[in-house]
Amino acid sequence: MKGLAFLGIGKVGVIDKPIPRPGVNDAVVRTTASLICTSDVHNVRGTIPIPEGQFLGHESVGIVDQVGANVSHFKPGDRVAVCAITPCGRCDNCQRGYTSQCGGLLGAYQFGPRRDGNLAEYFVVNDADFNLVRIPQGLSDEMAVYTTDMLTTGIAAAENAEIPVGGSVAIFAQGPVGLCATMGARLLGAGLIIAVESKPDRQRLAMRFGADAVVDPSRGRTVEEIVEMTDGVGVDSAIEALGHPETFANCIRVTRPGGVISNVGYHGEAGNFLQIPLAEFGLGMGDKTIRTALCPGGRERLSRLMQLLQRGRIDPTPLTTHRFSFAEVERAFHMMETKEDNIIKPLITY
Repeated sequence: MKGLAFLGIGKVGVIDKPIPRPGVNDAVVRTTASLICTSDVHNVRGTIPIPEGQFLGHESVGIVDQVGANVSHFKPGDRVAVCAITPCGRCDNCQRGYTSQCGGLLGAYQFGPRRDGNLAEYFVVNDADFNLVRIPQGLSDEMAVYTTDMLTTGIAAAENAEIPVGGSVAIFAQGPVGLCATMGARLLGAGLIIAVESKPDRQRLAMRFGADAVVDPSRGRTVEEIVEMTDGVGVDSAIEALGHPETFANCIRVTRPGGVISNVGYHGEAGNFLQIPLAEFGLGMGDKTIRTALCPGGRERLSRLMQLLQRGRIDPTPLTTHRFSFAEVERAFHMMETKEDNIIKPLITY
């Protein structure tokens, strides 16, 4: 089989490996569709160590090819999706409800950093009964593949933000995760959704997905404009979906006392520290909460997201700006690196 592999800092390429065999609790899936994530681009730059020759990717759907002896819920031929994170369901963190941190900090993020990712013709899913979910009949691969990372992460950002029904939220950056957070804020009943974004195409998508207003940070008055839109009090909730120190600090600046800052941005290139503006944080006593999340996974989570897709509550497919065959995967990856042609998400089909 072929897959897109990490070949050293700044280098990727398609290489051959044997088709894997499943362990007793695992499944092997034949891939039918994938998306490419910007976090893979960050990892290729060296933010998270990856062994050379390891396949990249963590957003794929496909058809079960083989199952291990202990797998009881799935069989070859089942059409399935799996989250970007694949917890075991048994360790202390999983038992405590923090499945994304399975086995330790960021421990469930296994595709790519810890074992072969799924930008490949076949991939292994550990603890398949916990992690796989059947794709409902009639739901396209393109729809289903968004549940594997973008939707579960963006909606988790809105959930963690604890937006009151009818309350206000500012969502910093309208990339794929930020746009899904905008969808999530609308689903959760936000009364005022403010999208912070400078690119016109993403501004339009934000409005399409539920934003009530857009603040363009290139004008240099982001905090002031958000405060003005909320009659001088600030928002109930702020979501950081970029992974940049300044947007993180601005989330704190625009959030009113009692509010929540929800971070899903990937800060792997921000250095060793994030700065908190102390005046707006009340010198540590401002009754503001900071929460973080790594995309929630598991069969139940993805099943619920697919219900939303089936019933037309949300439609993430406008995020698909480009389409490629797997033979063109290297070009698709490089376009994600450079953001050429205003790419947002490329769909790869096999």
